[in-house]
Amino acid sequence: MPTIIRHINMAYVFVVEDNDGLRETIVSYLRLEEHTTSDFGRIDGVTEAVARRKPDLIILDVMLPDGDGFLFARKLRVHHSVPIIFLTARSAESDRITGFEVGGDDYVVKPFSMKELMLRVRAVIARSVSASPNESDLHDEWILGQGPDVHHLVIRESTHEVIHNTDRVSLTAAEWRILDHLTSNAGIVITRDRLLSVCLDYYVEGSERTIDTHVKNIRAKLGVSDWIETIRGYGYRFRGEPGRSVV
Repeated sequence: MPTIIRHINMAYVFVVEDNDGLRETIVSYLRLEEHTTSDFGRIDGVTEAVARRKPDLIILDVMLPDGDGFLFARKLRVHHSVPIIFLTARSAESDRITGFEVGGDDYVVKPFSMKELMLRVRAVIARSVSASPNESDLHDEWILGQGPDVHHLVIRESTHEVIHNTDRVSLTAAEWRILDHLTSNAGIVITRDRLLSVCLDYYVEGSERTIDTHVKNIRAKLGVSDWIETIRGYGYRFRGEPGRSVV
């Protein structure tokens, strides 16, 4: 009998995996934890299903019979910000980095234990849950630069919305947690290890590069790299100045 990990964040999860036995096992474990699931053996049909009802999480195999999971995730990210956990036998660091560059929130290498996968599912879902509705209007405003080069960044806690100048920025759950932690500690240098433990909830060999990749993605989405300063050999520091906090 599988070990059941009880938690309060029940979710709607897509499982996209061409191995029938593995897909059925993953679905069984998710349902034991009282998640609702839809499962697919191919990429075909997933985009349409997301459009009909957006899931809280997609568990996505990388090597599928009708396409590459990385390419599919990149295309999906254009219109949807749903969290993604990649499943793959490709264990090279370059593959892991690619997974995060295309917008993955976690990366699980086959073979893996179901207990590990369920823990990672729980962590990703917890990171993507919004704050209390009572804080729905709370936001922080940050300023960077002066005169014609000034930039504004608004972070809305409850809905995980980020607006840079006038553009809405779509972040993955992991990117949100990293940006939120950096802004909450503005001006303080935060080590990669701390970002891993606080924002991603796990550590594996080479995962410091995971943080670097997420920060690279955040910078690209903000369009201005100066918001986050690299402290070589140590970590990162948020450079914005407080604007105002509004309720």
